[in-house]
Formats: sequence, C-alpha cells, structure tokens
Amino acid sequence: MRKLKLWIVASASVLLLNLSSCASSSTTSSVAEPVYTEKVTLSFMASQDWVQDAELDLARQFDEKTGIGVNYQIFPSSQYNNLLMTKLNTGECPDIFAAQSGKFDIKSQYCVEKNAIDLSNTKWASRTEPLAAAELSVDGRLYGQPTQDVSAVWALGYNKKIFEELNLAVPQSYSEFLQVCSAIQASGITPIYECLSDGWHHTLWFIESCIVQEKIEPGYQDKLNANTANFSDNKIFLQILQQIQEMVDLGYWGEGYISNTYSGAPTAIASGEYAMVVYNQGLGEEVHTINSDIAVDDIGYFVLPLADNQTLNVNPAGPARFIYSGTQHLDEALDYLDFLASQESLAYLTEHVPKYNKLPFDNAPQTYTSSIEEFYSQYTESLVVYQTSVKYVNPQWTEIGVDLTKMLTGEICAEQVLENIDRRRAEQANIANDPGW
Repeated sequence: MRKLKLWIVASASVLLLNLSSCASSSTTSSVAEPVYTEKVTLSFMASQDWVQDAELDLARQFDEKTGIGVNYQIFPSSQYNNLLMTKLNTGECPDIFAAQSGKFDIKSQYCVEKNAIDLSNTKWASRTEPLAAAELSVDGRLYGQPTQDVSAVWALGYNKKIFEELNLAVPQSYSEFLQVCSAIQASGITPIYECLSDGWHHTLWFIESCIVQEKIEPGYQDKLNANTANFSDNKIFLQILQQIQEMVDLGYWGEGYISNTYSGAPTAIASGEYAMVVYNQGLGEEVHTINSDIAVDDIGYFVLPLADNQTLNVNPAGPARFIYSGTQHLDEALDYLDFLASQESLAYLTEHVPKYNKLPFDNAPQTYTSSIEEFYSQYTESLVVYQTSVKYVNPQWTEIGVDLTKMLTGEICAEQVLENIDRRRAEQANIANDPGW
C-alpha cells in the first residue's frame, strides 16, 4: 500500500503580498465520478494544528479505496498566510489549500472567485450548516469546505477539582477573575497556561474579547466596516490590552509562557500544574486521555472575562479546504472532499478528534458532554467575534500576535498595538479598493 507522506516544513519564504487582482474565475465544480487510469497524488497545504491525525488516517483510507494519494504539506502557523498568498499570486498553489473562512477575507484576501473552485454543486454543499456556509460564500456561491467544529468557542477551560479544593466559583467579572487567579497562584499552581511561541494563540485574549464593545455599543462593528470608527480611539479595546498586560505582570501566565506551545496545553492541564487555558470544548476529552484520573466533565468552561465580558463569543468561521482553480486534478480533488464530508468520515473524525463535538454538517454526529452543555447554558446572549464580523482583522492575526508579544515584553505600548491594527486595516482596505477608505 502507498504510504501517505506528511511533510513538515520548517521554514517558508515570506514575500510581499499583492492582492490587487481578484478577477472572477468561471470554473464550476461537478459531481461526476471519473474513472482513473493512472496513479494521482493530490497536493494539500495547510497550517500547523489545522490537520488532525484522524484526517491523515482518512487520507490513507481514501488512497486504499481509490488509488488517489494525498501529500499533506504542513507549514508553521506564523509563516503560513504569507506563504499561501505567495503561492496563489504566483500560480504555484497545490491542488487543495487550507485557509481561514470569513466572507470578507475569502473575497478580498484570497480572491476565491479567481483562485478557488465553485463547490456549490458538490454532494455535501447542501448539508453544510448555513452559518458556516455563509462564511465560505461569495455572491451565493460556496467556495470552501469547513474542516473544524465551529460550534465550539474559545473559552477558559478550567480544572473543576482545583476550583473546588480552593472553594472558587466561576468569575463573573474581571475583578473576580483576578481574585481567582490570586488564590490559585497562592496555592502553588500556575493560574493560566499561555503559549506565545506559536504566534497566534495569545491573540485570542484580545480579539475574542472585543465583542464587549459590541455589547456596549451595538453596531460598532458596522462603524469599523464603514471606516467611521477605529481601534485606536476605543477605550474598551485599550482596557482589554491593559488587563492582558496586568495578568502577565502579576505572574498569572507563569514563567514559561513565552516558550510554551499550544500543543502542550492539554498535557499542562492534565499535570495539575496549571488550572486554566484558553481552549475549545474538546479540552476535557484531551485531558482525560492524558490523565484518566481527571474525568471529561472535571474540565469546565467560562468566557474570557476581560472588560467584564459575559457574552458568548461565537464564530461560524474557521479553517476550511479550497480546491485551487489551477489544479490539474479537479475530479480527484472533488472526490476527496466528497469523501471527507461523507457520514462515515465525519463520524470517524468526531470519534477520533476529542475537540470535535459537532462538525458543521447536518449528517455529522453530536457528542456534547454535560460539562459542555452546562457551559453553553450559562450564557443567554452571544455575539459573533470581530475576526469574522469586522473587515481586515483576521488577515493580520499573526501581526497582532507579534505586536502583543512586543507589548508584553516592553518593546511597545498598548496604544501602539491599536494604532498598528488601524494602519494595517487601512493598507488592506486600499489594496482591496474598499470604498469606505
């Protein structure tokens, strides 16, 4: 049997981006089932942490079933977006590429009308959950296939046993959160596991918390999208950054937060040396797999309480698969996406990826535990996070992460972080010829 080759690329060239040409492609997908007369290997590029081992297993099964191999090329998250844009702009993109969904970004940044295949007529398109499909569509045409569980949210996963031993309750405000962290630290446990080395995770603290402004002033995201408001003049955004800095200054992220990795988070929580981590609702399963003494429902969840947030931060967008418009293996690529979205494959992914509780297809199983259901029931209101609802935020996620690292290490101040966000948004808007700018 041909073995699937997984290439882990240690570095990638970073070139200047050119997003100015987004002409529409007339190519449309079909659901024909071709007869293959020769061996084909599809190339597939994705960012670190976007492809699960279970998907690689499915690729091997697909190879055995059809004779179509899949060569996954995984790149570091800090370099991925620049590398992807370089490949798209030079016409050297693999057959399938992964990218973050988001109705603004896929049109203005990835130019999917030109660079991707219209997937509206695929077998699985009508089974895709509407909110997820909307973030992958331009003018009613579906261009991507969601890959991850978008029903989950980024929240603070916490060890209930530690909270119970210290007689702590889920905080309802930032001041209560500081009190919880102080008590945990005093017990000899590091309150929060954080990881700057991956370049993206710590950005969640800021962007996911920006919905507080939307709660205070409904429609603020519309002002940002119309360029009648910005980040640098907003007191709530500044407050969130200052509170992130305060957590670090108080030692609540511990000593290793700069070198820690995202992949090490479940092990850190399972060790009992850390009490909390920003994670999705699969944390309980992952921790239990590592340490069976911690039950799945011993891990609870609550929203990030920066700026006193108590609104659920939902996001129908996430990593997705796109077929490159210049592929020489369209039928094979379509077959592979059909295979991944089949009921059997979705069940396999849900069973073997602990953080998947409900993939965004109506034929996918649901596996919410009582702890997860308890979490969702705590919050009566929800808002879509800014990286999805606000233009030109998600494309600069890594750059925001760099600025946050500089802020936390004293190179720049919080005000400069916000000014840089506005500057990059303006640059991207001008490239996209956005009339608001």
